[in-house]
Amino acid sequence: MRARRIGITDTSLRDAPQSLWATRMRIGHIVPVLRTMERAGFHSIECWGGATFDTCLRFLEENPWERLRTIKHHLRTTPIQMLLRGQNLVGYRHYSDEIVRLFIQHASDSGMDIFRVFDALNDTRNIRTSAEAIKEQGKHFQAAVVYTISPVHTLDHYVEVAHELAEMGADSIAIKDMAALLSPYFAERLVKRLKSEINLPLQLHCHYIGGLAPMTYLKAIEAGVDVVDTATVPLAFGASQPATEMIVTALKGTPYDTELDLDTLFQMAEYFEAVREEGGFERGVTSLTHMRVYSHQVPGGMISNLESQLREQKAEARLDEVLEEIPRVREEVGYPPLVTPLSQIVGTQAVLNVLTGKRWQVVPDEMKSYLRGRYGKAPGPVNPDIMRRVLGDEKPIEGRPADLIEETLEEFSEQIGDLARSEEDVISYALFPNAARSFFERRHHGAEEDVFLTGEPEEPAPAAAAGLGVDRVRDIIAAVEAANIEEVTLEDAGVRITVRKSGSSPSGEGPSVSRTIEHAPPPPPVPDQARAVLQTAALPPESPTTPTPPPEADSSSDFYEVVAPMVGTFYASPSPASPPFIQAGQHVSVGEPLCILEAMKLMNEVTSEVDGTVRGVLAEDGAPVEFGQPLFAIELDE
Repeated sequence: MRARRIGITDTSLRDAPQSLWATRMRIGHIVPVLRTMERAGFHSIECWGGATFDTCLRFLEENPWERLRTIKHHLRTTPIQMLLRGQNLVGYRHYSDEIVRLFIQHASDSGMDIFRVFDALNDTRNIRTSAEAIKEQGKHFQAAVVYTISPVHTLDHYVEVAHELAEMGADSIAIKDMAALLSPYFAERLVKRLKSEINLPLQLHCHYIGGLAPMTYLKAIEAGVDVVDTATVPLAFGASQPATEMIVTALKGTPYDTELDLDTLFQMAEYFEAVREEGGFERGVTSLTHMRVYSHQVPGGMISNLESQLREQKAEARLDEVLEEIPRVREEVGYPPLVTPLSQIVGTQAVLNVLTGKRWQVVPDEMKSYLRGRYGKAPGPVNPDIMRRVLGDEKPIEGRPADLIEETLEEFSEQIGDLARSEEDVISYALFPNAARSFFERRHHGAEEDVFLTGEPEEPAPAAAAGLGVDRVRDIIAAVEAANIEEVTLEDAGVRITVRKSGSSPSGEGPSVSRTIEHAPPPPPVPDQARAVLQTAALPPESPTTPTPPPEADSSSDFYEVVAPMVGTFYASPSPASPPFIQAGQHVSVGEPLCILEAMKLMNEVTSEVDGTVRGVLAEDGAPVEFGQPLFAIELDE
């Protein structure tokens, strides 16, 4: 048997923490271990994309673009890769071709090497623009086939999709098994078929969840797979990937030896174990709920999100009901694979159906868009009763969905105005208007992250992070290195720049440059190793909600109270640039939109269940609301 070294893509910086730790790992947790990861010899390191972009803005107080550049600064020889959702990029709806191309251009300029691109529906029309943009940037276009099980997903379907992706110019093909449903022997059949018909490197991405993945990897490797995805053991198993150490050991001494050094891998593991313990993060385990994936087919990462969402709603005990509802909703809407964004769309609809007790009463905008065909073609037939209930007489679109999108970067730039400091900021706003605007406003008022970049800044990004030009930073470093001093600090207009001498920097590896903003909030707790290298700003304190009560009404008035169907953020309009749906004094009819509740990563439209006049808007725009909290007081028509 001819020896064939198997490559390992490490997911410890992106998919693994997304699957187990709700993507709450900060850049301060990441920087100290990057040099060790560099020495490991991975095929690539997945570090960006997926939910990391969204989470940086919403929860971590980090600029996702700076996060990418910081990681690339330290990973100088190992290729880095990201997960891109085709026309959805890193968001939950389709964006215009212009936004797609600009996003990929900036990601490429910031150091991204490999773009793994998929479409949740395996509708390759939604991948074409991304593919063209990646090829134009001279980067690696890895096209992913999404695997699931349904009456309409067959072996021939997957091979046909792979052929279409290869014709687009894919540099490699990935099989994306996000729900851990790919069995060892079906994997063997699928891999053999793909390798016999398509002359491209083939990579396999599986989640562990019920425990099939290691067996599936071995059969797929024997059948011809070239690269598999794994995670360091503290971030492995459960909803994540198989452990790197397990797969490396299993292949050691075989024709498929990865040639990775276990000692280096365990150094990595020890560091991430300290991060896990310090942060109180959970270890990946397989529970009975996870094992039931073979029945409900819900991906492990999605289960983790559902558990978190239901906990917020104080409805953890209803998880089993939601897991029973998800397959029902999925069948009704044509068997979409449960991968982002369809996993969020289907899962959120199931949660709403269960919590409200009224199936399809509250329907997120994204579900409406899916039924309209704006995400692409449904894999199977959609229940006509659901279509009528949600869309009425409206007909789904035909053709490529993105062809109907007319938004431009210029429009978003006008909306966000001076809060945006760069074109990257405008792109962030285009992807996540509310989250980006809130982030920019906090940044504008000083709640900005401190940036610590160890190592000599050889590229513009680290220098820009320090707030100085590249040449100026080098001059300061040279002066510090030559002088008999350990550290120099410059202050100007509330900005403090610190340069430390080699050996006295937090990492001990070389000079470091840091920028801090005076009066910024103190950094959050991070592991001791990370604390000395990088700090990030604490989340700003929550602003109190000041609801506007309804006016006094006589005792004969009949009021109907609209309450929040979930925990979320209340928005009076669909976007910051749009007028409110409803204001006090307006008449509303049954089914008319009242507001948006942003929850579970989706914009959920709340509609009126009655005819009447709004007498009070009881929540403040942009304020958090609790499950059951009153939102509107409506005086019923006589």
